[in-house]
Amino acid sequence: MAFCGLFVAAPIWAETRDEPFQDEQFQQDQPQIARPKPKPKSVLRRVDPAVQLRHHLRDKINTGLVGIVSEGTDETVDMALALTAEAEHDGLRLLPIAGASASQNAEDVILTRGIDFGIVQIDVLDEIKRNPPFPGVEKFLQYITKLYDRQVQILAGPEIQSIADLRGKRVNFGLRDSGTYTTAATIFKVLGVEPDVTKLPHPLALDKLRRGEISAMVYVATKPSRLFQDIKPDENLHFLAITGDLPSDYSAITITSDDYPELVAKDAPVETVQVGTALVAYNWPANSERYQRADHFVQAFFAHVKNIQANHPRWHQFDITSSVSGWARFPAAEQWLKKAGLAPQESRITVVVNLDTKQREALFKDFQRELLFREFATHQKEHRRTIVAYRDDH
Repeated sequence: MAFCGLFVAAPIWAETRDEPFQDEQFQQDQPQIARPKPKPKSVLRRVDPAVQLRHHLRDKINTGLVGIVSEGTDETVDMALALTAEAEHDGLRLLPIAGASASQNAEDVILTRGIDFGIVQIDVLDEIKRNPPFPGVEKFLQYITKLYDRQVQILAGPEIQSIADLRGKRVNFGLRDSGTYTTAATIFKVLGVEPDVTKLPHPLALDKLRRGEISAMVYVATKPSRLFQDIKPDENLHFLAITGDLPSDYSAITITSDDYPELVAKDAPVETVQVGTALVAYNWPANSERYQRADHFVQAFFAHVKNIQANHPRWHQFDITSSVSGWARFPAAEQWLKKAGLAPQESRITVVVNLDTKQREALFKDFQRELLFREFATHQKEHRRTIVAYRDDH
């Protein structure tokens, strides 16, 4: 009995001191017992020199690092080499990444960690705007400048003489959601031709075309393409003309014998179309560390664009002031162009449709005078002995 009385006499909190009370009101009614806090023990930790060095190297190599994604890495490697040579002293480093597909590349810029920029076809951007991955995508994806054009090249077997002949035939559009696939699907739909579409990698498609297993293949790339340069005349492969009323993303161009001496006769150039590309960026918050890196890249890209253009003919084709319809320019790029006096002004010719004949004629003359003035100003800048085109405010 006495032994049991020990348990009865024990206070309730004594057996539950290590567990929180479930009744909040009960906790408030109980006397609070102050327990002395244990004094912290001073522990001297030895810093491992190897760990310290590794962390230092990691921080150093990631400072100024930005990632860029594209279909293939030819263009981005050109850019990375030029910027590395010019900007090595200030820590800028561009990391080229080979993307899975055109639409995926755009989504990677928006959503994937470590990717700040991308090179994307303009018709792919328009497709993303029509079918966005989430509402308001244009707030997060912006462009720096319109880049070079890629030509639509349809290579066919001897039995095919026009795109209309491909109705119901096996035609390779490339991997699904690639830039070529998006462009081919758009063009064939607009022209009202429905082929039997295959989705093979381009080298495999060319092999099947040579063996007659498919009737044609579509390839969107800057001409001349390495893929087609070893084709011989006796293989009887040829390019198909692309004509018709196509969307504004596509402009007319010709494939000539200068591009492919073995495929195109000197007196028989082939009409086709081309689609532009854009250098896009994620719209980082203005005060963030990632925005500062992106701004650093934009400054270097514009300042050394001539060095980039020297690496490949495709880079000769673009004007850094060119805009991409329907999309906003990345703020750092907009600011650089304004400082350099190159910010494009919005054309007033877009409102002509709402004016009468006399107003249209007067506005068009005014527009022509403005163009002449810009050409004169550009001529003066190009022929000065000293040109200040870039000011580094970093």
